[in-house]
Amino acid sequence: MTKKTSSPGLATKAATTLRDPNASAIKKTLAGSVMSQANPANQTGKKIETIASAVLRSEKYSAETKAFAGSLVSQSNKAR
Repeated sequence: MTKKTSSPGLATKAATTLRDPNASAIKKTLAGSVMSQANPANQTGKKIETIASAVLRSEKYSAETKAFAGSLVSQSNKAR
C-alpha cells in the first residue's frame, strides 16, 4: 500500500472528466483511477500503470490527461 493520494484539485478535475460525454475512453479510465487514488487504501494496478506510462510517452494526449497519468505513475508500486 502507498501513502500517496491524489490531490483534491486533481480529483475534482477527474470527477468533471467522468461527467464529460466528450472525454476519451483513456482519459475517463485514468480519471476513474485518480478518483480511486483519493483513498490512501487504494493502489494503482499494474494495468493502469501500463496505460499511464504509455500516455506519458505519447504526444497525442492533452496536458490534463498526462496530469492524470503522471499522478497515477507517481503513486504506483515501485516494487513492480
